[in-house]
This record gives sequence, C-alpha cells and structure tokens, in this order.
Amino acid sequence: MASAAEQLAQNFNFGAFAKAKELKARLWFTLIALIVYRLGTYIPVPGINADMLAQVFESHGKGILGVFDTFAGGALSRMSVFALNIMPYISASIIIQLMTAVSPSLDALKKEGDSGRKQINQYTRYLTVVLAAMQAYGLAVGLESMRGDGLGIDWFFRLTVVVTLVGGTVFLMWIGEQITARGVGNGISLIIFAGIVGSLPVAIGQMFELSRTGSLPIYGALLICVVAIVVIAAIVYMERAQRKIIVQHPKRQVGNKLYAADSTHLPLKLNTAGVIPPIFASSLLLLPATILGFSAAGSTAQPEWLTTMTAWLQHGQPLYMGLYAAMIIFFAFFYTAIIFNPQETADNLRKSGGFVPGMRPGKMTAQHLDAVLTRLTAIGAVYLAAVCLLPEFLIAEYNIPFYLGGTSLLIVVSVTMDTVGQIHAHILAQQYEGLIKKAKLKGNLR
Repeated sequence: MASAAEQLAQNFNFGAFAKAKELKARLWFTLIALIVYRLGTYIPVPGINADMLAQVFESHGKGILGVFDTFAGGALSRMSVFALNIMPYISASIIIQLMTAVSPSLDALKKEGDSGRKQINQYTRYLTVVLAAMQAYGLAVGLESMRGDGLGIDWFFRLTVVVTLVGGTVFLMWIGEQITARGVGNGISLIIFAGIVGSLPVAIGQMFELSRTGSLPIYGALLICVVAIVVIAAIVYMERAQRKIIVQHPKRQVGNKLYAADSTHLPLKLNTAGVIPPIFASSLLLLPATILGFSAAGSTAQPEWLTTMTAWLQHGQPLYMGLYAAMIIFFAFFYTAIIFNPQETADNLRKSGGFVPGMRPGKMTAQHLDAVLTRLTAIGAVYLAAVCLLPEFLIAEYNIPFYLGGTSLLIVVSVTMDTVGQIHAHILAQQYEGLIKKAKLKGNLR
C-alpha cells in the first residue's frame, strides 16, 4: 500500500493544486501562525539577566534543561515569552483524559457529542492556566535565585514572569487550536514540530564543530548520521504498518436494492497512539525536572535531596531512561484505549451486517478485536520506547547535542507524514469535486 506521500507524488499536478483555493488558504494560515510562534521565541521576559542565563545553559545545557529547550525551539535558553511552550496544555490534556476514564460525569460529557467535547476542552484550558502558573512561578523563583543580588524576595519580578509566561502559553494554545481548525495538520503537534526543526541547524552546526575540534571523532559523527537515517526509515515503516482484519458482508437487500456479498477489511495500525505517548511522557517528565534544574543552578547552598534529584533526572541517567520508557509504554496503551473501543466497533459491525470470519457478532468479536489490538499495542509501545531511547545511549556515549535524539526524529517524521496525508486528502477532495461538477454539466447538456 502506497503511503500518502507516494500517492501525493503520483497524483500531484500543479493544475489541481492551483484550483485548490481552500488548501492554499489553509497552508498560508498555518505558515503564518508558525512564523508568529517562531518570532515569539525571541521576545525575552522582562527583567531577565541574559548573561547569567547564558552561563547556566553553558554549564547545564546538555542536561535536562537542554532537552526541554529542544521542544521549546530555543525559547527556554532565551527565556522568551514562550519559554513554557505548549507543555502545560499537554499536561492538562493528560490529566483531563485520565479523569475522564475514572469520572462518570466527565465520561457522560464525552458521550454528549460536540457540546460535551467543547465543555471538556474548556476544562482543559482552565487547567492549562493553573499548571502554567505553577510552573511559571517555579521558574520565577529559580530565575530570582540566579540573580544573586541579595535583595530578597522580589514579588514584582515573580508576578511579571508568571503573567508573561502564562500569557505566552495561553497564546500558543490558541494558535494551536486555530491551526487545527483553519489550517493543515494538528496545531499542537505542528508547534512542537516547528520548535524541533528550528533547533536542528544549531544542532548540526554543533556536531560539525565538535568534529572539527576533535571532541567528537569522525566515525562518531558518521555513526550518528547512519543511526538517524536508520531510525527515520524504521519510523516510516512502523507508522505505515497495520493489521488488516477481514470483515465479510453477506448478501442483503436495502429497500428495492439488492447488495451482493462482499469482503472488506478493518485496518488496525501497529502504532495506534501515534506520536502522542512520547509527547505526553516528555511533558510530564521534563517540566518538573526543568524547575529542579533551574533551582539547582541558581542556588549556592543546595539541599542534598535537590542535588540528588537533579542528578538522577539528568539526560541519559538510568532513572530518566527508566521513567521515560515506562511513561511511553503506559501512554501507548492508555491513549489507544481512549481512541479505539473494541466493543463499540463490534456493535457497529453487527448493526451493518458485517462479521469477522470465525467470530460471532457482538461480544466474541469485541474480545477478538481487543486481543489483536493489545498485541499490536505491545509491539508499538516497545517500538516507541526503542526509537526514543536507543539514540540516547549514543548521545551519552559521544557527548553530542541532544537535538538528534529519537524523540525529536519521531515527532518530526510522524507530524510530517500526518500533514502530508491531510494535504493529499484536500487535493483528492478538490479533484472529486471537479469530477462531480463535470458529470453534472454533461448531464445538463444532454
């Protein structure tokens, strides 16, 4: 089965693209929104000591601070208004989805359709503001301790940092929703994608500089490039992999029309959850560790527990690796369970007259779908954890920039494939509309 990119390359013609006015408007809107985001990563928070911040990132930039700075597109190292990026919104989404699974009232809202989803989205926005305020306050305390001016607590500075960072996060949340509604692709994923892509030139430049100075052997740089190519190929292959479950429809009559028996298939992706598990795991793991890192960097007399926690959660440490892998696997199963309901799918098949060969419609079909999906998700979760963690060992071994990590590659490749798929769908829809108009015109002429 050809991928969306291959189908787009085969079917693409400039005439069809020129006629797709809605697609061009969506692409322009998405591009302008991402440019606004990138410009915002260069607007600093008032009252920040840039020299002190540069020193902190020079000494701690290859640790957990640097990892978070990758997803923020360099906004954290510049302490811009978008320093928190979209991570508080993702954390709020995780909490709301977890609560939906255990709260009957939220579950009832979810089943109400569009009105219920709008209400849940509103709760997510409120929680985003709360989480962003807490995280911004933690950063403000860390930044204040970095100044070392001995003036004590500066509440005006803390308030300024909190208001600025929370405002930046809310603005990014709004931009993401606007891209999803009026642009192409998933807005939240594209914002993270833009941040990572914006950091790639700096990362590649750092790698060449390390090779030039001898800090990174030539064979190490070549090995990194080879691993990156292999990881990208593996991501494309695994993201396209799916299990096709045969579904048969018997001969049936609807009104006066008789439908012959036919056979279709139900595609189940190997990685149903997509890129969501690594993003969720990163958001939960990086923000607390980032606040700990700032506190440790700005404090002269550090408590022993703070020093220990900061060391354990450093990039490449066993605890960091273990927590990251465990969170990826958990969210792979959790998010798959949210977006695919075997019982509901089995009921829909039964209502439409379809059945899986060898399985009774209803409960037995649901159990079969659940068993197949569980096995697929287990393989997909291991694949996600391997892709995200294997490059980390190379990074720790050769002391290279973290930007070339597996998580970054996974997000970039997956978001690119999803966006290309949506562009392909828009072009096909435009072509189908043109064919329908031509058919109607011929019918009128006759």
